[in-house]
Amino acid sequence: MALRFSLKPCVVVLYVFLISYSVLVRDVDAAGECGRTPIRSAAASLSPCLGAAGNAKAKVPPACCSKVAALLKTTPKCLCAILLSPLAKQAGIKPGIAIGIPKRCNIRNRQAGKKCGSYTVP
Repeated sequence: MALRFSLKPCVVVLYVFLISYSVLVRDVDAAGECGRTPIRSAAASLSPCLGAAGNAKAKVPPACCSKVAALLKTTPKCLCAILLSPLAKQAGIKPGIAIGIPKRCNIRNRQAGKKCGSYTVP
């Protein structure tokens, strides 16, 4: 009897664990761009977006879209601060791809044309 083992679920679990660990242990200073919420907590709330933030062809989950929409409604500068933070880089997020998630979610208040570092919100 052959035992079938898929590596993909293990990699996903490890990836989520590493990001959660980084969020809890590492302190990232975003100069209050996320209001009273620490940037690490705001970044952790966007965990449903991880796949879409690194792959432009990945489907953006509805949970990601709702989290991004809520973040843009309350603290629009926070998303940019998260994307440009060292935490995002450690998580493998590609800011050039992630900056397009609000458009991929059809979010109307996405501040199209605004700059986020060297990136422009589509």
